Amino acid sequence: MKAILNKLYNHERLTKLEAKQVLKDIALEKYNDAHLASFMTVFMMRPITVDELAGFRDALKELAIKIDLSDFNTIDIVGTGGDGKDTFNISTLTSFIVAGTGQKVAKHGNYSVSSQSGSSDMLASFGYEFTNDENTLKNHLDKANICFLHAPKFHPAMKAVGPTRKALKLKTFFNMLGPLVNPSSPKNHMLGTFNLEVARLYNYILQDEDINYGIIHALDGYDEISLTSGFKMFTKKGEQLINPEDIGQQRIQQSEIFGGNSVADAAKIFKTILEGEGTEAQNNVVLTNAAFALKIVDDKKAFSTAFEEAKASLFGGKAKDCLNKLINL
Repeated sequence: MKAILNKLYNHERLTKLEAKQVLKDIALEKYNDAHLASFMTVFMMRPITVDELAGFRDALKELAIKIDLSDFNTIDIVGTGGDGKDTFNISTLTSFIVAGTGQKVAKHGNYSVSSQSGSSDMLASFGYEFTNDENTLKNHLDKANICFLHAPKFHPAMKAVGPTRKALKLKTFFNMLGPLVNPSSPKNHMLGTFNLEVARLYNYILQDEDINYGIIHALDGYDEISLTSGFKMFTKKGEQLINPEDIGQQRIQQSEIFGGNSVADAAKIFKTILEGEGTEAQNNVVLTNAAFALKIVDDKKAFSTAFEEAKASLFGGKAKDCLNKLINL
């Protein structure tokens, strides 16, 4: 690690192979906490390159416990986190709304590092038990239209950096990696990023792969469609700037999508929205995200059609049923 750190301190970049190897060595716990913290800090001080991110991703995917869910045409709806906005769990709620429309969802997630509540915190608070058993997860997809892939169950490499990330309490390049390393390799991805630079990196990495994707970055910093501003969306067809008004939505205030100060606060908001009793702003945010997720799976679908499907899922109780089935299976 000393040679790698010296190279990085001299403002040099890692090749894709170097990045892959160093992450594999991290997974083998070859380095101490000080080395890890120094290594992570480098990528907070300067932008990560496409080769570095791709190399780190290749290592994590190679080391992951893989599962085959190819019988299901799944989508993952996930953000990098690390946007510092402390919203309620928009991508997780969106996942259940999408599942309620009948679309299969393979949600990849983890505990929060830099916000109050991550997707794993939320599901654990509802009593969900994490698993990496393929048959169990297929049963969840079959019965509840959704399965949850808790990252530490599938990425042994992440264990080695968990304590250091928790101690730092800052976003690191591992936030960037999470959405790119779903162990089931779904055919459809809705990915949110905390800045435009990461969105473009994702686009470079994913554009040659045989998948459907939409990469979202809200211009005021959210890693999801927030309706507080316009947002950039990258797909294989190119880059778009979409404003709330373009899709018949009103702009909202940041305070309207605040997620509270604890997991308990976030869980209360989550349940209220899933019961169909959220505020207009809360509802419109999750429904808009769900509509775009459905459009990623079928790009011929009109936004208005997808939005109505999402509404039927939320207000018809189907999204809530998906959560109840997932927890009780």
